[in-house]
Amino acid sequence: MAAKKTSENKKSYNKIFSKLKEHHKWFSESIPLIASENIPSPAVREAVATDFGNRYAEGWPGERVYAGCLKIDEVEVECMNLAKRLYDAEFADVRPISGVVANLAIYSAFSDPGDTMLAPSIPAGGHISHGKKEHAGTAGFVHGLDIMFYPFNAQEMTIDVDETKKRVTKMAEAGKTPKIAMFGGSLFLFPHPVGELAEFLKGYGMHINYDAAHVAGLIAGGRFQDPLREGANTMTMSTHKTLFGPQGGLILGSAAHEESIKRAVFPGLTSSHHINNMAGKAVAFAEALEFGKKYAAQVIKNAKVLGESLSSEGFKVLGESRGFTESHQIALDVLQYSDGGVAEAELEKANIIVNRQLIPGDIKAGRNYFHPSGIRLGVSEITRLGMKKSEMQEIASLIRQVVIDGRDTGSVRSKVKELRKEYQKVRFCFRGSQLGAYEYVKLR
Repeated sequence: MAAKKTSENKKSYNKIFSKLKEHHKWFSESIPLIASENIPSPAVREAVATDFGNRYAEGWPGERVYAGCLKIDEVEVECMNLAKRLYDAEFADVRPISGVVANLAIYSAFSDPGDTMLAPSIPAGGHISHGKKEHAGTAGFVHGLDIMFYPFNAQEMTIDVDETKKRVTKMAEAGKTPKIAMFGGSLFLFPHPVGELAEFLKGYGMHINYDAAHVAGLIAGGRFQDPLREGANTMTMSTHKTLFGPQGGLILGSAAHEESIKRAVFPGLTSSHHINNMAGKAVAFAEALEFGKKYAAQVIKNAKVLGESLSSEGFKVLGESRGFTESHQIALDVLQYSDGGVAEAELEKANIIVNRQLIPGDIKAGRNYFHPSGIRLGVSEITRLGMKKSEMQEIASLIRQVVIDGRDTGSVRSKVKELRKEYQKVRFCFRGSQLGAYEYVKLR
């Protein structure tokens, strides 16, 4: 009996590694267009694989709860200094383990349960971490905030400044002045009007946070907007989208907010903070300082070409009046062909990886996240693989063949595999052994 159990366990063990290898091969033959993902460099992968991942370092460098942190402290201090240089910030906390945890730290430091926060709605681009309790949004469900939404201009795909001022004035008159104003989001085509609203919102005593999760790499590259100079008090982000690090979070701000944020992150929200990923963040910050400007410029060029090409192929591309995008993202309304859920599934069969997306008007029309009108595309990862204008045009054609023409997904998949053959290395990083972008590393 014992021998049989061992055999079954070994089968499961082997199956896990088999599926991991299959995933790597699949992505090496796919066009990855998930806007919230990117591919880290071999150097970041090396840092993440180190013994740091087995250690605890609760607290702040030099003030740890555990011994054995001498080198961890040195790396973490370097990581913080790199982050401050990258974003010209007075203070950086590199310990949040995700963008959601970074946002929770802001909620905890600058508001109490029952307070109100102003944020974008999800169909208008807001992230679930900004959401209401009834939607299981982090801000409402976990921290107990009451969420009010910014008025949104769907034609311009951004927050309506004048209507926001009217709404805030009415909220103040009703005794519901928000404690926090949250900018940034998940569907994020154009800069938010931080500069136009910051002085007005601060006049009501609001703490302004900018969630840069999606556009952090573009901000670092000087190609989107500069929230900390435009009036945001703090900036939160994840570190693995247009900023090409491992999965994790980051909080930036002024020295005045340092102690409140530090206390919220530990002991408030984290114990160990995934120290190996912290080391990976440090490597990615160094890469972004060295290569980030060129990368951000190419990302935006690619996104614009992809938007124009998709429009030429017959798609309804959101933000057309403003040139489709100023970020890494493109949003399509595909309702005339099927819906976002169906389009996502069909494209996946063709090895084109996108995600369905709620867009303005969906909730009022009774559509939901499983079958919304839209799909969202991001060029962060394919840009890091070295793709440029001609590849964007070819990708637009491949998407049309699946969604509009209804071509056999197997034949399109063959074209995708052929396109990917020349794009197997990570660009915009320090040159080393240059492991393949999706090359499986066996350590057993």
